[in-house]
Amino acid sequence: MTVTAVAHLNFHGQAREALEFYRSVFGGEVSIATYGQFGIPVGPTDVDKVVFGQIQAGNGFRVLAYDVPGEDAVAGPSPTTYRKNGTTITTETFFLSAQSQTLEEATSYWDGLSDGASVIEPFGPAPWGPGFGMLTDRYGVTWIVDVAAAP
Repeated sequence: MTVTAVAHLNFHGQAREALEFYRSVFGGEVSIATYGQFGIPVGPTDVDKVVFGQIQAGNGFRVLAYDVPGEDAVAGPSPTTYRKNGTTITTETFFLSAQSQTLEEATSYWDGLSDGASVIEPFGPAPWGPGFGMLTDRYGVTWIVDVAAAP
């Protein structure tokens, strides 16, 4: 028996935009269903919002997302994570990790995610591998991007 855990991200009016952004970084196909398409009774401004969104890529990347119904929040990072004395200090309950087998691929993910992001730890060599970095993207999601250590 196997289990697959997939991150489900909650947005306030930015789910569609965020899914397209992540597609531009990781590749894959975006699937979106709106509250209106499902006939879910919500306020008039929620009809076109995402009730179920997903991106799935051939490289294994997959994330789910939706828009919480109601008033929209302003998009953008509000980092509660920072580095101090070589350690990560945070009040967040999770980070997303994008781990690659090559430095080139990890650098590509970093370059894409860092557009409009708040960098917590710049991407570069780390004691455990050739590449590691941490950032909070323009949608407020904190990412760890690194290269898998050789066995």
